[in-house]
This record gives sequence, C-alpha cells and structure tokens, in this order.
Amino acid sequence: MKWNQAHIFTLREAPADAELESHKLLVRGGYIRKLGPGVFTYQNLALRVLRKIERILREEFDRRGCTEVLMPMVQPKELWDESGRWQEYGDLLLKMENRNKQWFCLGPTHEEVVTDLIRKDIKSYRDLPKNIYQIQTKYRDEIRPRYGLMRGREFIMKDAYSFDVDRESALKSYWLMYEAYKVVFKRTGLDFRIVEADAGNIGGSLTHEFQVLAAAGEDKLLVCDNCEFAANIEVAPSVFEDRPTGEPLEKIEEFATPDLKTIADLAKSLKIKERDLVKTLFVKGVDGKPVAVLLRGSDELNLVKLKNTIGSVNPPEFLTDEEVKKLTSAYPGSCGPVGLKVPIYVDQYLKNKVNWIVGANRDGFHLKNVNQDRDFKVTLYADLRMTTKGETCPKCKKGKLKEFRGIEVGHVFYLGTKYSKALNATYLDHGGKSQLIEMGCYGIGVSRTMQAAIEQNHDENGIVWPVEIAPYHIHICLLDPKDKTLSDKTDEYYMELQSLGLEVLVDDREERPGIKFKDADLIGIPLRIVMGAKGFAAGEVEIAIRKTGEKIKVKPDQTVSYIAEWFKTVGVKF
Repeated sequence: MKWNQAHIFTLREAPADAELESHKLLVRGGYIRKLGPGVFTYQNLALRVLRKIERILREEFDRRGCTEVLMPMVQPKELWDESGRWQEYGDLLLKMENRNKQWFCLGPTHEEVVTDLIRKDIKSYRDLPKNIYQIQTKYRDEIRPRYGLMRGREFIMKDAYSFDVDRESALKSYWLMYEAYKVVFKRTGLDFRIVEADAGNIGGSLTHEFQVLAAAGEDKLLVCDNCEFAANIEVAPSVFEDRPTGEPLEKIEEFATPDLKTIADLAKSLKIKERDLVKTLFVKGVDGKPVAVLLRGSDELNLVKLKNTIGSVNPPEFLTDEEVKKLTSAYPGSCGPVGLKVPIYVDQYLKNKVNWIVGANRDGFHLKNVNQDRDFKVTLYADLRMTTKGETCPKCKKGKLKEFRGIEVGHVFYLGTKYSKALNATYLDHGGKSQLIEMGCYGIGVSRTMQAAIEQNHDENGIVWPVEIAPYHIHICLLDPKDKTLSDKTDEYYMELQSLGLEVLVDDREERPGIKFKDADLIGIPLRIVMGAKGFAAGEVEIAIRKTGEKIKVKPDQTVSYIAEWFKTVGVKF
C-alpha cells in the first residue's frame, strides 16, 4: 500500500482524555478515532491488526473442530427474562423499545442467544458435542468509558460456547479451549499469565483469565515465586492456620474514644497495631438487606470474595453513613457486632482471636474484650480479606506472592447447566431420558488485545508491534519521491517483497525525512527500509529494526534476500 493512497493521518499531540500510553499511540498513529464516549472508528491500520488477531483465532479454533457463526447483536428481552439476567445484569445492559413496544438489548454477551439456538436444534446425544464461536461487536453501557479500547462501550469480541452430554465431557471441552487460548496468545507474541479468576455475572464454577502483563494494567495479579500458582487479587485465597490461642476470655468493658473515627487513630491512641483491632463494615446483601462484615483492622475487605460467600451476583454495595447510623445508632468508626440483628460474616483470620476491641454502636465509644459466641453470634467464618503481596502461596505453602499488573484479554468459564436449565436446553440420552446440556463459554477481547499489545510493546517514540500482528511487515521510507531512480527501485522492492507474501507500506509523501522517520517510529512497523539518494549513490540501503533500533547497511541487490531471511528467523511464514 502507498501512503498517499491509504487513509493514514497521524497526530503530533494526543487527545486530552487519553490516559494510557497505548490509547495515546492508537490515536496519534491514526489507528482509531473517537466517535463518542467509548465508541471508536477502527481505521485501516487498526483493522489490519484486528484481522490478523482474528485470523489466528479462526485458525486455532477451526483446527479444534469449532464452528463459526454470527449471531444478532440485538437480542429480545424474553430470552434475558428466561435466564433471569434482564434485571440481574444491571446498568451495563443497554435496553431499548421498538415501535411495536417490544423490548430488546444490545448484546454484551451471547449465552442466552446461543443456548436458544442450540435448544432448537439439538435433540439427541448423537448431536453432541458442539462448539460454536463468533467474532462480533458487543456493547456494554459502561458508566465511565475510559482508557480507549480497554474500557469501551462498543468492542470486538470472540466468544465461543461448548455443549456436552455430561460434566466430564464438558470439562474436556473446557481444557481443550484453555490450551487453545495458550496457543493463541503465544502466537500474538504477547507476554501473558493464566490466573484463577472470578466468574462475575457470567456464572460458572471453574474459570481462568488470560492476562497480558503491563504496568498500566487494570487488574492486580498475585503470582507465586516458587510454583505455577497465579490468581487475580479478587479471588486469591489467604493462607490461614486454625490454631486457638488458649487465652482466657475477659469481661467486656466500654470506654470512651472521642474523635477517634479511624482504625489508624484508634491504634495510635491505644498504642497497639492496627491488626489487633477489629473493624465492622456494612453492605447490602442478596436481597438488599444489611449484612455486617468483620475483619482485622489492617485488612481490606475483598468484595468479590464476599459476593461469592453470600451468593450475590454482583459485588455488594456499602451502606451509606446515614444507613449505618439508622441500623446501629452510630456512625462508621464507632460500630461493632454486639447487639446487631443482621447476619454477621467474620473473616477467618479472626476465628481464634479473643478479647476484641470493637465499636460500641454509640458515637465516641468502643468496647474491649468482646468475644464471638459469648457476646454475639457469627453467621459464617470465611476468607473475606484481600490477599497481598509477600504472603505465603496458598498452593505450595512455600513460595511468596509477587504482585503484577495485568490486562485481561481472555476468559474461559465452565458454566455447567446454569443457562441450559434456565432456558430448558436438553437432549435425549441413550435411554431416551431428557437431560440438561452441559455448557462452557470462552471469550477473547479482540480489540482489547490490540491495545494490550501496544501497552506491552512501546517506547518513547511510538508503537513496537510484535511481528505476528503488525499492520504491515515492512515500512519503506522513500525520501525523495521525485527521484526517478529511487522511485523505480522502491517500486521494484515493493513488488518483489509482496510477491514473497510480505506486506509493505511505502511512505511516498512529499514530506521531510524527519517527519517520515517520526511517523515510522510512531506506527511501529517491524522493519523499515530507508530509500535515500545519498545512501543509494554510495551503494547501500539502510534497514532499521524497530524493536531493537539496530540499523544495517546492505547492498541494493541484497536488500530483498536479507529481508526475507530476517523474517524467516523471527518465525514469519510466507
């Protein structure tokens, strides 16, 4: 492609709303343009990258017997009512009414639609297993779209769904897709980790995230330095040893704590560590009714763990200060479990702790020597705290956890019968008995993967594309388009390289060399050929490797063979 023929317009400055470097570079490099909040046009350079990611996906999933389909983006309310997610999914679901007063939503995901498709076609065990996938636009009505394609409203996603006769077969499908994802992300040239994760509102009892490591990643990951354990911090379990202290229970006493409203203030005043205090938090449970949660004063509540403990679909919301006051007769900072008439969930780290210091449910007062069972009843002990770096690995019990930042680009779920039961997707087994179909679902954010690749691969000058997904393989900078000798030789290289199966972008603009070099670094194509009169007259052509910055001088008649050999060494097949 010649630059003058292409629609490529770079920018010197990034837009004010671009926070991540990858977002800035996508806009400055002419890859995307914002249409509205969280909605972007993919320009040709971006589309070429997306198509390469999609090609890798299709090759790997087709190789494993998956079938590609394309399902509607607009979905009827009735299907979501069947699954119970019309209300459950929350404000992310963009709902609309047509002229016939029928309600629809823009699909944020396709479990309902694909289950409806399957239940109409699958009759017998002979029709299973099936694995169906699509690459399609999704829409989630994010309250605050940000970070470009990382947290957009409209995005491109690959979603796949497996259907099997029983749990054993479904788990085979799950691990087949798990391995496929590993191959996909290796082929994209990204540094990634597979971590244990939360299923969120998709549901399911087994799930893993595929996280691209990047300093600006939204997710915190905890990875063992001794074994293969890795987990999103949302679900990373804490190691707890159930050892009673043997200390005697003391008499409960109330004492004044005026103006001591935080754990830090109270610990300082009492000259004890924050971890030796107990804090009481209040959230809305499954039915919206208040729930109390108790943790050590130094610990942070993990809302995802709490969600899974109490059986909520979404992470619970904290009560407001006024709601806490109405419930306990005290504002936050002076609250405790004694006398509460609500369920009380206690973190496991407090299970054997005695003689607690807690709020007295009277502003400006606390209680000491409070003990569970004697002074209040515990609904359930559970792992409710946020695990942190430096703690013992919950798997090998030897290593220590290190913290990384990651960008979630893929997620696999074993769903069981969550959707087949709700939508009555069944088959007849060998004995003619009706059985529920076992399901799994598997998503990859295609557009997010593109931006994650940039977040992981850039420098101060611009993007540094992995060769496997770069928009072009080669960028020829023709420094003087009016020089016929240079222009003819450039055309010769252009044709020869394309005939080998390599993709070439020729910058044939009448611009200064400095501008062309800056744009070449900005858009990040792996290999650059500099066609300048001075060098060509001296019998040499400069080849620059974008990733390393290395510059190689070769003879004009060896240019094509050198480039072909270089791409073979980096694994490009042509």
